[in-house]
Amino acid sequence: MMKRKNVLAGLLTGAMLATVVGCGSGQATEVSDEAVPTAGDLDEAAEEVPTVEPGKKGTIEFWTVFTGADGTSMQAMVDAYNATNPDYTVNHRAMEANDLYLKMPLAIQSGEDVPDVCINHVERVPLFEENGYLEDYTPYLADSEVSAENYNPKAWQMTELDGGHYGIPLDVHSYILYANMDLYEKYGNGVLDDGLLTWDEIKSVGDACVADDIIPIGMSWLRVKFLSSYAQLGGKLSSDGETPDFNNDNALKVLNTWNELYDAGYTHKDGDDPWQLFLAGKMLFCPEGIWMYNDIKEAGLNAKMLDYPVFDTNSVGNWTSSHQFVIPKNDNRDDEKTQAVLDFINFMGNHSLDWAKAGQCPAHVSIKDVAEFQDMPQAFLADENDELKIYDYKYYGYAVESLDVVLGDVLFERMTAQEALDKAVQETKDKIEMGE
Repeated sequence: MMKRKNVLAGLLTGAMLATVVGCGSGQATEVSDEAVPTAGDLDEAAEEVPTVEPGKKGTIEFWTVFTGADGTSMQAMVDAYNATNPDYTVNHRAMEANDLYLKMPLAIQSGEDVPDVCINHVERVPLFEENGYLEDYTPYLADSEVSAENYNPKAWQMTELDGGHYGIPLDVHSYILYANMDLYEKYGNGVLDDGLLTWDEIKSVGDACVADDIIPIGMSWLRVKFLSSYAQLGGKLSSDGETPDFNNDNALKVLNTWNELYDAGYTHKDGDDPWQLFLAGKMLFCPEGIWMYNDIKEAGLNAKMLDYPVFDTNSVGNWTSSHQFVIPKNDNRDDEKTQAVLDFINFMGNHSLDWAKAGQCPAHVSIKDVAEFQDMPQAFLADENDELKIYDYKYYGYAVESLDVVLGDVLFERMTAQEALDKAVQETKDKIEMGE
């Protein structure tokens, strides 16, 4: 088990080396050492905490990673809860994910200004649980309306750890395929008739697109493109749950497919912004996150959401994460307040339609029966389970940071696939060692 006193050093190291990508954008931004939050930055941010009028018994401090348009939707949901006149009103504070993942452990370790509930990406929960940072929900569920049967089973099960339960899912958010249906009428040649797109089918329509200066497929946010295809092939980031070993034949198959597309001229060029090209009607297919659908609407594009491209139509898989409500450890929080946190979480689940309007796929099963949600393009994901490829490797953050550094070099052939995978695995091992 990682020693708690060294966890922050590992997190800071990961932040300095990371390419940071949020759920609100498929575009990666390189971060220099100077961009890493310092204690002073965190103190300064603390001065900007929004405040609400306390309820009869006080306030629940709620930290989230929703700093974009989704933050506006989340605040509206919090406001709706506070309007019910609860004993504890909720004070919502949104911050960048990297800031939250640094500040939450700091607060827990110091015992000062510990939030009552946070949003964590599901991939972060195993390591935070192992380090003793999270409260086990189990003792509180019996007296709450929050229960497993009310949630997407895949998202719920991912936080069943060491005999306890450490997260309540807000959503499952997936990386899928967008297809420009106007261009498809001209160039698609029926490849979507079965509802799935294979990599071979992309190649089959590629020449006709290129002849008219249409790009067959875009390739941005490469980490999740790799993880989607790799999971379809049964790939894991670690065979034993500890040592990274994703430099294998399945990983090579994914990256070699990218090279075939690039060599044939079927992808965008280095330096292009594929999402903007897609929105401008210059690209036939573009994988992206479901949370980007508002861009489609604003652009007035006739586009459809489908499952991520596959090698084999029998092996469908979309890289997926889940925003989870977690309760940070705090010996000063009493059981009554913890139970109030669960009341708030239950309200959020039962009012998931507003979260769906933000482009997300809520994890609460009640959403599936709402007619307005059923008409939304991401609704098909609510009926998927095995197709949702959620990684549970506790060192996931280190692994994807290492992949971010090399995958662009593979696509644009500045590095071989084997060199890149070996480098990413070694860097993941190094980061694990530095954190222990």
